[in-house]
Formats: sequence, C-alpha cells, structure tokens
Amino acid sequence: MISAGSTVASVPDIVRRRLAGPGRFPPELWLTAILVTGVGLVLRLVNLAHPREVIFDEVYYANEAWDLLQRGVEWNPEEGTPQYVVHPPLGKWMIGLGEQLFGYNSFGWRIAAVTVGAASILLITLAAWRLFRSTVLAGAAGLLMALDGMHFVLSRVALLDVFLMFWIVVAFFFLVLDREQRRRRWLALVEAGADPDRRPRPGFPWYRILCAVSLGLACGVKWSGLWYLLLFAVAAAVFDMGARRSAGVRRWVAESIPAGVGWCLAFAGVALVAYVATWAGWFASGDGYFRHWYAEANGLPHDRLIDPLVNLFHYHKEAYGFHTTLQSPHPYQSWPWQWLLLGRPVLFYSVQAGSCGAEACYQQILLLGTPLLWWSFLPALAALGWLAIARRDGRAWLIMAGALTGILPWFNEMPEHRTMFYFYALPAEPFLVLAVVYVLGAIVGPAGTPRRTVGAAVAGVYVLLVAACFAYFYPIYSGLGVTAAEWLSRMWLGSRWI
Repeated sequence: MISAGSTVASVPDIVRRRLAGPGRFPPELWLTAILVTGVGLVLRLVNLAHPREVIFDEVYYANEAWDLLQRGVEWNPEEGTPQYVVHPPLGKWMIGLGEQLFGYNSFGWRIAAVTVGAASILLITLAAWRLFRSTVLAGAAGLLMALDGMHFVLSRVALLDVFLMFWIVVAFFFLVLDREQRRRRWLALVEAGADPDRRPRPGFPWYRILCAVSLGLACGVKWSGLWYLLLFAVAAAVFDMGARRSAGVRRWVAESIPAGVGWCLAFAGVALVAYVATWAGWFASGDGYFRHWYAEANGLPHDRLIDPLVNLFHYHKEAYGFHTTLQSPHPYQSWPWQWLLLGRPVLFYSVQAGSCGAEACYQQILLLGTPLLWWSFLPALAALGWLAIARRDGRAWLIMAGALTGILPWFNEMPEHRTMFYFYALPAEPFLVLAVVYVLGAIVGPAGTPRRTVGAAVAGVYVLLVAACFAYFYPIYSGLGVTAAEWLSRMWLGSRWI
C-alpha cells in the first residue's frame, strides 16, 4: 500500500502503466483520420441523388421526416390525422435536417446519413487509436469501415439504422475517454501521495455523462440501442473496479459494487432524460398520435399535468406490442445466424436501365457487406476470444461484448418468427471491424519482434484485398449500370443473393 508520504518516484511502474492513458492524439493520427474519413465521405457523396425516387423504407422515413418539419409529428396528409409509427423520432429529425437544408429531394433526405456515416468512420479511427495506441491500426479500422458495403449503402439512404449506429459509436468513444480520464485521476491521486483507501473523489465524470446521453439518443432512434445502454453502464462500473484495484485500494471489490450499482442507475437516469427529450416535438404538438389518449379515453375536457407522460407510456406499450408480434413475411428477411455469413442481403433498388454497352443493363443497390471483410468476422471473433483469455485483456473483452451485443439479442426473437433484416446488424459492425484490427495487431506483433515484417505484410495485403473486393462490388452498392453477365458474376451465393 502506498503511504501518504510517498513520492512520485515510489509509484511502481506497473501501476503507472495500468492507470496512465495514451495522452493526446498525435498529429500523424489526425492526418490519418482525416484521410480515411475523407475517402469514406467522397465515396458516399458521389452520385448520392441516384436514384431520385425513394427506395426501400425511404418511402416511410423520408416522408415522416418531412412531416416532422411541418407539424412536429408524423402525419397522414390524405386523412388529415396523426400517423401511428413505431420508431422514436430522433432519426427522422436528423433526416429532416438534411431536407430542411437541401429540400425534399433524394439528396436532401440522404445527406444526413452520409454525414453521420463519415463521422462514425472518424470516431472509430480515433477510438481505435486510444485502444491500440497505433496510428497504423487506427487507420486500418477507419479504412475498413469506409470500405464496408453495408456501412456504405446505409450511409447513402434515408433509413434509421445508420443513425442508431452513429450514436452508439459516439457513446463508445466517450466510454473509452471516460475510462482513461478516471484512471488518470486515480494515478494523480496515487502519485500525490493520497491514500486510495480514503475514498478520494476522481472528479466529475463528464465523459460518462456524455456517453449516457448518447445512448439515450441512440434509443431515440431505435429501441435496440437499449442493449448498448446496459452494456456500457456495466462496462463503466467494471472499469472503475479495475482502476480501484490498480490504484491499490484494499477493498476494491466491496467498494466497487455499491458504487457500480449507483453509477448504473445514474447512467440509466441520464439516458432516460435524453431519450424523453427526443420526443419534444410530440410533447409540443397537440396533434401527435395518442397525445391526448388518457383524456379522450376517460372523457376529460383536457389533459392533467401528468397526462403527457402517461400518454407517452401508453404509446410505448402499444408500439412494443407491435414490435413483438411483427411476423409479416418479407422476401429479404433473414435470421441473426445468417448475418455474419451474408446469408440474405437486402435488395433496395433494381431496374433494367442505363448505358453499359449491352442491350440489357441492370442497376441495383444491394445491401451487402464487403464479402471478404464480413467472412473474416467469425474467425476474428474466435481469435479475439482466445486472445482475451490468454492476455487477460479488457480491450478484447470490450470489443467482443460490443460486437455480440449487436447480434445475440436478436436470437431471442427467432422462436416468435419475428420479421428481421440483415441491416439490424449494423450497430455491431464497428466492433466487428475493431475485432479484425485487434487480431491484425496481434499478427503484426510488437516492435522489434522477428515476425513484425511478415505480420505487417500479411495485414497490409488483407486490407488491400478488402479494398479490391469493395471496388469489385461497388457497382451493385451504388446503382451503376452493369451487364447481365457482370451482375451475375457478383452473385457469389447464387439465389441467396438474388
């Protein structure tokens, strides 16, 4: 135990290494992050307005976003009545921001998705550097996200999932910063000679609060963000436990449990406030669906003071019933076990048109992850699990948990035959990419090891092959015209992709 009179020099190096963070972002990291983000942004902006009509579920969300701009709530213009929708409004508000700036057109309702898609590439690059302390690995993480077919397609359409993924990535970034901030403050207390058992206060956790707010906003896009709220709340408590142990607190388990429970409750409370705030348009409007449900159901002339929250709770109860009983068959539905195998992608758009030098040209937008990248996720997760155990590395466990949280909860819906789609896996994609990068880092090895040159070559060739695979599938990601033979050559799994 470190006494009150200890000096900085008496702090063991192992304690300093465990508690000290990587410091400020270096200039070369910013250059790399801007470069890979720029690549992703340019790719997503090219010919963004094509096709000019709504595709797939844009027919819902582009229109609902416009309704929010006009009335503050979703609306049925044909009937002049509020529209019943089962997803929270934040994602549609974000789509609506693009429509407000650029008009109600295909560019306007897609530009917000491009913006948050590019921002997610930047954030995952920065988060990867803080995890791995390697500019090369951080750049690889950002580049792999930029060249992922599913991320690319969903960053160019007005669907909700890219906004859900964005807020989860924002929350993850703040979670990583919070871990470092808390551990640095413990280190400062130890180096100053404070007794860790005197329960010093590590300071106000701004990053933790921002993480909780981001997760509340994620739930304000889709309720499936709740699983990440639970994960990150527990992760923050576990991080605090590890910091106490590294700082030399004798009863680190006993002290961490009540503090962890308290923080989990506070985390959930902050997220709930942020989530309810996303319904501000519904609260402010007198036209929202179920907005006056209690008063109308009980013959009251007006709402009571508490009724807006009562009405919102009733709305959620009804929407939950819809989600749990949704069993409408769809030709492109798929099950969670198929997602990492690319067992059933989703066709967003398909016409026979364009100029490709042949009599018949096909224009398609197929929601399909870059095959080489996605087919490496399962072996990467297996290797990550082994490394997490062998190295006892909390970073590996966190990445693994983030990836599985985006997929495993959906298995619970399979017995009820709930309609599900491949794009439900998008929130897991950043963590799956980090899993690949972690394994690439293990292959490369630390500086000075004999295998480093060979490992770096293997990692470099892998990234180049992913880039080539993305380029090969680019025509059916972006709706470019291809001949029938060119289109068929990209249907690697035959009827499963048609």
